Amino acid sequence: MSDEPQPQPPNQGWAPREPQAAGEGQTGEQATPGTPAEPGKAKKPKRPKRTGWRRLIPTWRIVLSTVVVGLLLIVGGFFLGYHLVQIPAANALATKQSNVYLYADGSVLARDGEVNRESVGLARISKDAQHAVLAAEDRDFYSESAIDPMAMVRAGWNTATGKGKQSGSTITQQYVKNYYLAQDQTVTRKVKEFFISIKLDREKSKSEILEGYLNTSFFGRGAYGIQAAAQAYFGVDAKDLTAAQGAYLASLLNAPSQYDVVAHPENRPAAEARWKYVMNGMADKGWISPSERAAAKFPKPKQSTISTNMSGQRGYVVNIVKKYLIENDIVDEEELGRGGYRITTTLQKDKQDAFVKAVDDKLMSQLDKKERKVDTYVRAGGASVDPKTGKVVAMYNGIDYVKQYTPNAVRRDFQVGSTFKPFVFTSAVENHSETQSGQMINPNTRYDGTSERPVQGWSGGRYAPENEDHRDYGHVTVREATDKSINAVYAQMAVDVGSDKVKQTAIDLGLSPDTPELTPSPSIALGVATASPLDMAEAYATLANHGRHSTYTLVEKVMKDGKQEVELPERREHQAVSRESADTTTSVLRSVVQNGTATAAQAAGRPAAAKTGTAEEDTAAWFAGYTPDLATVVAVMGQDPKTAAHKPLYGAMGLARINGGGAPAEIWSQYTRNALKGEPAADFDLQLQDGADVTAPPSSDASDEPGDGDESGSGEASDGPGDADEDGTGSETPGDSDSGSTPPGDDGGTESDPPSTGGGTPSTGGPSTEPGPTGGGDSGGDDSSNGGTGPGGGDTDGAGGGDSNTGFPGIPVTPRRQ
Repeated sequence: MSDEPQPQPPNQGWAPREPQAAGEGQTGEQATPGTPAEPGKAKKPKRPKRTGWRRLIPTWRIVLSTVVVGLLLIVGGFFLGYHLVQIPAANALATKQSNVYLYADGSVLARDGEVNRESVGLARISKDAQHAVLAAEDRDFYSESAIDPMAMVRAGWNTATGKGKQSGSTITQQYVKNYYLAQDQTVTRKVKEFFISIKLDREKSKSEILEGYLNTSFFGRGAYGIQAAAQAYFGVDAKDLTAAQGAYLASLLNAPSQYDVVAHPENRPAAEARWKYVMNGMADKGWISPSERAAAKFPKPKQSTISTNMSGQRGYVVNIVKKYLIENDIVDEEELGRGGYRITTTLQKDKQDAFVKAVDDKLMSQLDKKERKVDTYVRAGGASVDPKTGKVVAMYNGIDYVKQYTPNAVRRDFQVGSTFKPFVFTSAVENHSETQSGQMINPNTRYDGTSERPVQGWSGGRYAPENEDHRDYGHVTVREATDKSINAVYAQMAVDVGSDKVKQTAIDLGLSPDTPELTPSPSIALGVATASPLDMAEAYATLANHGRHSTYTLVEKVMKDGKQEVELPERREHQAVSRESADTTTSVLRSVVQNGTATAAQAAGRPAAAKTGTAEEDTAAWFAGYTPDLATVVAVMGQDPKTAAHKPLYGAMGLARINGGGAPAEIWSQYTRNALKGEPAADFDLQLQDGADVTAPPSSDASDEPGDGDESGSGEASDGPGDADEDGTGSETPGDSDSGSTPPGDDGGTESDPPSTGGGTPSTGGPSTEPGPTGGGDSGGDDSSNGGTGPGGGDTDGAGGGDSNTGFPGIPVTPRRQ
């Protein structure tokens, strides 16, 4: 073997290489273009380092590694969660508690009952009902997995981007939430729901899961499970539900209280739209035939069947308080339905009892439903508010929740009549408004009170409202016009102020912006809006509180499971209108009690301010009044018990008319006297508009003076308007007292206005049309104790006479008597 060093192979490892000129081989010879270099002879160029922004971009090796590690973590986390999360026992729904409602003093007002639920097997639920629920909630239930990741991501995205809180849950997930878990919206609960759903889908059949879901879902009316719901809404067993009925119940799952068309008839369009969606889904899936779909009609649910522990005022109060809690986001509807809440209301038991007794004494006990059919139409509603706090201290909703379901204190479907007129005057003072002639509006400002006198300065078209029985009053002050509730004056004042400003003032005082018929036009002054007694009590409470408004509240305290206090909305108070505006209105309304249509309020034995009102065609009579300590509104309404149609109250209680100054005022007086019994009688502390502290002399027209029940003051019958034309042509210009006015004691007479029946006294119920302390119908609120003519008396179809009754687009037909 040779001792010479052996030749070494070319360096092919990781050793550094010498730089090499381009195109040269290891031997230094020129490489032939296009000819690959011999192995081991050519050096590869060194890869350049990543510089600048390129350093921020991960390499494919890093990306791949991250993806692999992420997938391993997800898979590992899934298997870990699957083995750690076990299917728990059923939640506490099976041992659900009642909710307890308390008076302000802590005494029990009502309990809302135990769980209304009866579990049934899937075989005892009609196929149509099963398919309806699937069409509404999860149409691919039998073919899909227990979870739908894409739906969950989509729901989360929609919720995060402000498209509303949405659910991406399958029926399996919803059943897990209902039966095994709580309703709290937490990540932990969603994770548990995810894994339990997967396990449940492996351990139970689809039919078992659907059965469990149908037996645990909440359908409203306190009904848990489809069997209880079938009985609650249709009076049938679940096995007998039709496709249409099943679709309605399935629709309720989306919004149980809102889609109950009996409790909330205003939501019927939304309920029908949801029902059609479900029915169309059943047809698309082939569960019903096209002919069955075409023939199907929206079903009519029955009236709610209420247990006796909801009788009297209790059921009304419970449902009103529930709605208050839900609408103010204090307690979720479904969570409230599960129970365990102790709710202290603002209602004071002594005042609540006093309200019920006053209605019974002054109204219900005077009815004879066997002898007078009209007495079967009589309904009453009212609300009483503490002006300083905004707390509702008493309500009257009906004779018995079990017999009359609709809560009359909060319904918004009867015109408020002339109880709206004070808002017009308040707006005039607040906005420093002037008449057409440039005179500042105050209690002593004079207006032309001629019936059917067209208003001046309104660009919307001709509008000539009619006074009660076509009465003409000539020149009267605003104070007199309020005492006698003269439509012609207040319609003109609304135009002078600006009807849009009048609307805003009413809202500022407490009326809801969504009040039906609260539209800016001259007719707004006559009370065509249909606010509820509670709405009106809130607004009058603002006047009583010197213009400071406190949003009403029904709840003092809410406890969950006896230990967790639920947070309530912060009490808010603000100066809605100036004190001068509110107090000047109060001074005018005090005159109505002393000299006008509200004299019955004097029986309360306290300083009071009030206004009467009557809806069109005498379908409702109102009394709204307040002392410095209590604001209360009472309404007597006419409604057919079978058709729910509004009905006139002519002849009710054996009287020609039920006016605001009659039974409503008497109820108000007795209630106020007893509710404030033992408390010192506070007087009003008023800061008035300049010049309002001096009362101008009354009109010189003798026919305008308060009388003893005779239209002319002489006891002789009179016919109605004098020189005012039937077509509403009276005085065209404010200040022209001769046009359309009537000489004292001689109202003339018209063919369309039959003569009144003459004099009479409240004690005998004799008819009378004279506004004043003891007589008079309501000319848009000219109420007296029991006086007034019967039906008839002038046109019955609205504003003006003759052709003027049609009004013009955008303005509702004017009620004859507000």
